[in-house]
Amino acid sequence: MTQFFDIDAANQALTEVRPILATLADQRAELIRLRDRALAAHASTGGGSSDLRPEEAQLLRLRMQGIVDQMAAAVARIDGLGITLRDIERGLIDFPALAGGRQIWLCWQLGEDEIGFWHELETGFGSRRPLIEMM
Repeated sequence: MTQFFDIDAANQALTEVRPILATLADQRAELIRLRDRALAAHASTGGGSSDLRPEEAQLLRLRMQGIVDQMAAAVARIDGLGITLRDIERGLIDFPALAGGRQIWLCWQLGEDEIGFWHELETGFGSRRPLIEMM
C-alpha cells in the first residue's frame, strides 16, 4: 500500500533523508574516482595486467564493494521511508502525494530548503511546477 505524504510530512522527512542523499552523492563521486583509478592503472599497461600491485588492486576492489554496499543500504532506507530516489548525483527524490483526489509527486533535490515543487505521475523533473500551482 502506498504511503502518501502531505507537504508537512515530506518536509519533516527531509531532516532524515537530506544527510543520506548528501552521503550518497559523495559515495557516488568516490566510487567513480576509484573506478577511474582502476581503469587508468589497467590502461597504462596497454590493457594487460594492471600496474597496481595485486594487494593494491584487491584493496581497491574491496573499497569499491564497501561503497556499493553502503549505497545499497542507503537506497533501501530511502525506499523504506516510502520515498522514490530519482537521481543520486543530484539528490533528487519524489514523495507520493494526493492533490485534488489524484496522485502526484512532491519533488525535491539537494540544495533546496524545503518541498517547493510537484509534478504529475507520468512526467519528471523537467515538468515540475511550483506548489502554488497545485492549490
